[in-house]
Parts: sequence; structure tokens; C-alpha cells
Amino acid sequence: MWKPATIIFLLLALIALPFLLRREGGATGWKEGDTVLVVVTVHNEAIRYEFERGFSKWHQKNFGRAVKIDWRVPGGTTETSRYLTGEHAAAVRGWWERTHSKPWPENGSEALVATRPPTDPDQLVLYNEARSIDDPEAFSSRIDLFFGGGEFDHSYAFSQGLTVPPWKPGQEPKGLFTLNPTATTQHSRLSTQDSPPSTQDSLLIPEKVSGEIWRTPTVFGNAVSTFGICYNSDRLADLRIGRPPALWDDLADPIYFKSLGMVDPTKSGTASKAFEMMIHQKIHDTVLAAGFDDAKIAAFEKSIGDLKKQRGAAYKPWDLPPEVPPAYQQAIERGWLEGIKLVQLIGANARYFTDSASKVPIDVSAGDAAVGMCIDFYGRFQAETSSDPAGKARMVYITPLGGSSVSCDPVSLMRGAGGGADTPALRKERRQIAVRFIEFVLSEEGQQLWCYRPGEPGGPEKFALRRVPVRRDFYPSTNPVLQQRHLEHVKHAADNLADPGIDPYELAKNFIYYPRWTGSHFGIQRDLVRAMCMDAGDELKDAWQTINDHGGPAKLPGAMAALQALPTVQLSPKDGGEKSPRELNWRTAPDFSKKYDRLEYMKEWTIEFRRNYEAAQREAKAGP
Repeated sequence: MWKPATIIFLLLALIALPFLLRREGGATGWKEGDTVLVVVTVHNEAIRYEFERGFSKWHQKNFGRAVKIDWRVPGGTTETSRYLTGEHAAAVRGWWERTHSKPWPENGSEALVATRPPTDPDQLVLYNEARSIDDPEAFSSRIDLFFGGGEFDHSYAFSQGLTVPPWKPGQEPKGLFTLNPTATTQHSRLSTQDSPPSTQDSLLIPEKVSGEIWRTPTVFGNAVSTFGICYNSDRLADLRIGRPPALWDDLADPIYFKSLGMVDPTKSGTASKAFEMMIHQKIHDTVLAAGFDDAKIAAFEKSIGDLKKQRGAAYKPWDLPPEVPPAYQQAIERGWLEGIKLVQLIGANARYFTDSASKVPIDVSAGDAAVGMCIDFYGRFQAETSSDPAGKARMVYITPLGGSSVSCDPVSLMRGAGGGADTPALRKERRQIAVRFIEFVLSEEGQQLWCYRPGEPGGPEKFALRRVPVRRDFYPSTNPVLQQRHLEHVKHAADNLADPGIDPYELAKNFIYYPRWTGSHFGIQRDLVRAMCMDAGDELKDAWQTINDHGGPAKLPGAMAALQALPTVQLSPKDGGEKSPRELNWRTAPDFSKKYDRLEYMKEWTIEFRRNYEAAQREAKAGP
């Protein structure tokens, strides 16, 4: 028997051990008095750990001080957007009431973050004044950086007045974006209309790739992603599915009924982007079927873009120059409807919709769902970690050929960054350190954290993040300087950066993103999927099952027409006026959130979809 004194000694030793072994400053080397940055993010714990540790180490080496990060994780991109706008509006209102004799304008918080100047004179003064100030001495949300999410979310934050450029034009750190710091603006641009990605080897971080924005003066993509399909081979065998899914269209096959893992697009920016990719590809397919090849598409979209510049605010997205035939625009609008129908049938096959984008590949690997949609790095990571002891993968991830653009995961500087510090000098220093964080994540040292194996020199400490870095010098190149850096990086990377299935500059050649097709529809498509596939989801599944039990879509065109009818509902404009019918189509969709109350149109859409699904079920039961 142990004596009581021995037991007490062992208990005390057990309690003291973590403190004795703890390194000074923890993983970051931070000590009381060093800077604390406030960063709002949607990134997971592994990314937060590695970038806090890596940035603090980099900053201490280059500037002599460690940095701690106060991570704020409100939730998905929707919750994050609400958090950022709420904190910004509260800060501006406090400044307004301290410094202005006039009261806070009616609906001032909404006008402040509007994406267009308001018409009300008092609101317009607020709107313009708040956007003319970037000084933490005036107002600050006490948030320094927005890190992670999609390009849409960061560009939208800028349009709301929340973010600002970290550098004045021409004062960007030399060598950060191009090998030649004196390169002209013309040579620093990359798009499919200018030249293919592989020919622009002097660029380290291009502004555009295949139509997707990777960098603006306020939005800085630092990792890139594609979207695709993950599936469990064993579960497919159980369902007697011999050919695994390879295209988005495959997921609409009724053989997958109640087998798909899906993500709520109103809670996840990655899910929203995946749905946009489906719709965009369907538009492309429809335009090709109408007789317009890729060369004509590129030429037409350039002509339309030129017309938009000429007309400015008077331009409408369906306005066409003389050289563009109306049939081309009609094909785009038909393709959008076909894309919505595809999303609807995929939603009808859903086993569930989750709030978490990372849940789907985990469930698929475990067999709780047979197939799912996911972002590439979640899919690849889960495919590797779920292999059986013999090394056989239980789960497979694929990017549908031509079914996904390569989009970026950005970082942005918040207006009034540095405002949480105690003195003007500390506020200035904190803002400067926030700008250095952006420089770090875009540098080779920061980019290595995304793709290196844990423990490799310059790599992450604990976690293989398995993300695809944005910088050109991580991939094969005809430029000897870039190629030399690629050969060094590939030695340490967790994935083969030379693989055309991973190299974003190669992947981008398979998909050209035209923002006019779906870019302005991005937000409303989130709401549409929610109403169509989730709020009316039970009725949708019932109708889809009944159709397939009574002969299938091909034999029941009347039932399918009822199922896939888009709603026309009675709505009142936000600015007043009587209710009137509001049809939903490619032309009207982008204006719904601007002109009508979201809760009202979501409610009316859901009611109308339920009616349509019940009508489809009756039609199916009645037979052909």
C-alpha cells in the first residue's frame, strides 16, 4: 500500500508536469506586452494553429517581436458576414453620435453597409463619410483581419465598406506578386481573354485565372480550391451502383435517392460555390448545344464587357452589342434554368443537409452517406486518412471534368484595423502588423504551411493542411527561376504539386468562369436552394420518390413539369408599393434581395414549391 504522503506527492507532480514542460510563450513565443491581432476566420483549428505559430515565428525573426492572434470564429460565411457588419455598424454609430450634432439616420446601419449609395440624403452622408475614413482613432470594429472564406464573401465585404487596401497603389512589397517588380499593370494581369495561364510565368500571384478573381487591391487569395464529388466505394457496391459518379449530372440519378451528403449553402460559402459551379457548367453545356463554341463565347463575352463599360450604370446584363446574336443570350438563360433543375434533383436525392462543409467527406468515408459534395482539400485529406490497414482507400475524391473553376481563399484588411490597442502608437503598430500578416501568408514562408508535410523545414508543426497554395513558384514552370523553386517545394509537399490534377494553373484550363453568367446570382442562389431543397425538402423527396415509383421522369413529363416549375409569387417592394407577381428567372433573380424583403420572398417561395411538389405527386399517381 502506498503511503498518503506518496500519493499526495504524485498528484502534485502530475499537476505540475504540464507547467514544467511548457515552452515559454507556448507555440508562438508570445509574452505579455507583445501584440495581439484580432482575426475573424472560418478556418478550422489546424489552420489557425499553424498560421498563428508560423506568423509569430516569422515576425519575431524579422521584426524582433512575437505575435498572438485572438481568433474569432462566428461560424460559417453567413454568420461571419453578419458578425463583421454588426461590429462595423456599432463602431461607426458610436463615432457618429460622438462627433455629429445630427441624429443617426433612420435605418442607418443598413444604409451604411449597402452595396450601392442610398438615395436618402441623410443616409448618403453617412455612407460617404464612413467610406472616406480609415483611421482607428475615429472608429474601429476592433477587428484587424478577415481570413478565409471565398472571394465572393471578401469582395462583398469590400462593397459594404468593411475592408480597405493594405498598401497604396505602387507601394506593394517588391517581389510579392511578380518576379519583376517593375512590371507594368498590363503585364501583371492574367485572364483567359489575355493569354493562357502557362505563358504568364513572371507572375507569382495573378489577378485572374480563367475568369476567377484571385487578387484585387483589397482581396488577396492565398490558397485555391476546386469543388467536386466524394464517394464511398463500399457503399456504392451495397447500392449496386457499378459506375461511380464522375459528373455533377450523375448526382441527379434517382439511384442515389437519400444517399447524398449535402451542405446548406446559406451556412457555407464552399457549398454555395459548388452549387454555382453546377449551374455554370449547365449554362456552358446549353450554350455549346445551341451552336456556340468556346471561341465564340469568349469573343461574345468580351464584346458584352466592352458594352458594359460604355454604358456604365445604364447597362443591363442582357443588353447585347450588334455582333452578339439574341440566341446566345437565350441559351444562357435556358442554361441557368437547367442548372437550377439539376440542383433541385440533386437536392431531392439528399440524405441530409448539414451546416458544416467538413462533415460530408467524414460521413462518406464512414459510410453514413454514399456520395457527397465537398471542397478538394477536405476530400483529399479524408480519402487519405480513411484508408484501411492494407492501404485501400474507402473514399475517393474527384473533381468533375470541366465542372469546377479554381477559386481562391482570401485574406483582407479591415477598415480601422489596429483599433483595439490602448494608445495611438500601439494602434499604429498593430495595424502595421496586420498588414505584415497579409504579406506573410502570400510569401513563400506562409504558402509552405498550406502544402508542406508536418515537420519539414519551414512547414507546419503538427498538421498537414493539404491545401493548394496560390503562388506560381510552387508549380512546374517554363521559367527557370520558378521551376527551380518548384523543384525545391515539391520535395517537402504532402501532395504532388506537379500533378495536373492538383496544379491549379493546369486545372484552370478546363473551366472558364464568366461572372456575368452566375456571379450576380451567387447570393440569391443560396436562398433559392434553401427554399427549394430544404424548407420544402420533405415534399420534394416525397414527390421525387412518387415519380420514380410510377415510371420515372421520362414517362411522367407532366409531373416533372410541375416539380420543376419556378415560383411566381406576390411581393411588396422594399421601397413601398402594392404587391404584384414577381417571376423568378435569370434576369430577375439578382434583384430579389435588393428589391424585396428576404423573409417574405423565402416564405412565399417555400409555399409555392410545396404546392408544386404536391401537384407533381398527384400527377405522378395519376399516371402518364
